[in-house]
Amino acid sequence: MRFPNSRLKSKFSEKFSETMKAVMPILAIVLLLCFTIAPIPPSILMTFLVGAALLIVGMLFFNVGVELSMTPIGERTGTIMTKSKNLFIVIFVSFVMGFVITISEPDLQVLANQVPSIPNMTLILAVALGVAIFLVLAILRMLIGIPLSYLLVFFYVVIFGLTPFVQKDFLSVAFDSGGVTTGPMTVPFIMAFGIGISAIRSDKHAADDSFGLVSMCSIGPILAVMILGIIYKPESSEQVSESIPDIANTVDLWKSFSSELPTYIHEIAVSLFPIVIFFTIMQLIVRDINKTTIIKIIVGIIYTYLGLVLFLTGVNVGFMPAGNYLGATIAGLDISWIIIPIGMVIGYFIVKAEPAVFVLTKQVEELTDGAISAKAMGTSLSLGVAASVGLAMTRVLTGISILWFLIPGYFIALVLTFFVPKIFTAIAFDSGGVASGPMTATFLLPFAMGACEALGGNIVADAFGIVSMVAMTPLIAIQIMGLIYRIKDSKLHKELASQADQTALASYGDMEIIEL
Repeated sequence: MRFPNSRLKSKFSEKFSETMKAVMPILAIVLLLCFTIAPIPPSILMTFLVGAALLIVGMLFFNVGVELSMTPIGERTGTIMTKSKNLFIVIFVSFVMGFVITISEPDLQVLANQVPSIPNMTLILAVALGVAIFLVLAILRMLIGIPLSYLLVFFYVVIFGLTPFVQKDFLSVAFDSGGVTTGPMTVPFIMAFGIGISAIRSDKHAADDSFGLVSMCSIGPILAVMILGIIYKPESSEQVSESIPDIANTVDLWKSFSSELPTYIHEIAVSLFPIVIFFTIMQLIVRDINKTTIIKIIVGIIYTYLGLVLFLTGVNVGFMPAGNYLGATIAGLDISWIIIPIGMVIGYFIVKAEPAVFVLTKQVEELTDGAISAKAMGTSLSLGVAASVGLAMTRVLTGISILWFLIPGYFIALVLTFFVPKIFTAIAFDSGGVASGPMTATFLLPFAMGACEALGGNIVADAFGIVSMVAMTPLIAIQIMGLIYRIKDSKLHKELASQADQTALASYGDMEIIEL
């Protein structure tokens, strides 16, 4: 049996259409701003456009590659590991996988370079340890059947209980870490891993429990960075904003991308290598995958690799300077408050271009048999991110502490967990980590940093935290969608019950007439 080329072409065509729909709105918004209220130098505009082209091609290859490789590898790993029925193997493999994949996450390298007073490797290892421990807890939760809402309430109470002991400027970075570690490399594998584990369960809550791993893995980094903040007690939190590249001609433009390309070629190779080794060892032990499937997975890994290299090169080199410059320009206007609605519009559309969002919405639609559609998920995420960016821009303008938003936000989100269907809670908390990906880190964060610098604010205290804001609001938005779903479902059941009663009454009346 051969993998049909026509099917692969159809898959590329489908993903290309999805990619263009996701990216074109944000391109249109940026270009509109550039030619109206926020003029930028031609060099930055050209860098942005080249970056956008790389982003489109990268997303195309990434989305096809994940479907061909990462998803089946994760699902098979979860299923095989759980079938062993050896708790030690389950714990050991989950811990190692969480630790290794987190170290490989490209976004974590960016975060490490931005945290003051803590050595990069110390931060990376601490965050990786946090993810590994909480991945083990998430797997044990699934196997034991502990409600996700109980664990979320407990650990977020612990997190907010630690906040008085962490330096104020350091809190934003701590909460941001929970979003950046669940990036395009981690999310597809971990989500598929959870689906594989739940697949062998036959109880009615198996589908609900297939989600929730990402949400648990987002808690570990927050706690790890907060504990480091308490231990190191950083005295300086000064942060230099992103520098604007000096590009005089097309040769300089080419050099700006070509000089960074080897970095991402190496980073993504390091990221994928542990997964490839893990899959190879598993295949040598189990030997239950046919040759055609192995070829598809290998092709998918190559596509995933190319896609991530092009995507990260495009957004880091092309989007960062544009975001920084636009933020500074708009904040410098006489009507600086306009950055709030502009930020909300950008936030609404930019989440659609997050690579892992495609993975999440597709898996949600498939596992719920269309009851929760990808379109409804996408709209809820967009509304949530739009609100979060608006709040983040308000922080940049006013300097309000991030805790004034995070504490009530998480309180509302955690209260909702007791009133919505379990699957919506798990999907909502997974969505927070998925929404705050590389597009947020490389465009929205520089956008906030540029605005903050133009206004003379504290970049670490006021601009950082936008990732955590983006990670928070989907928790509320998706659960509100779940609440609406429950209300509609309840009304439908009442209507059906009423119709059944009326039918029974009519039948009873007919029987009386016949007897007479």
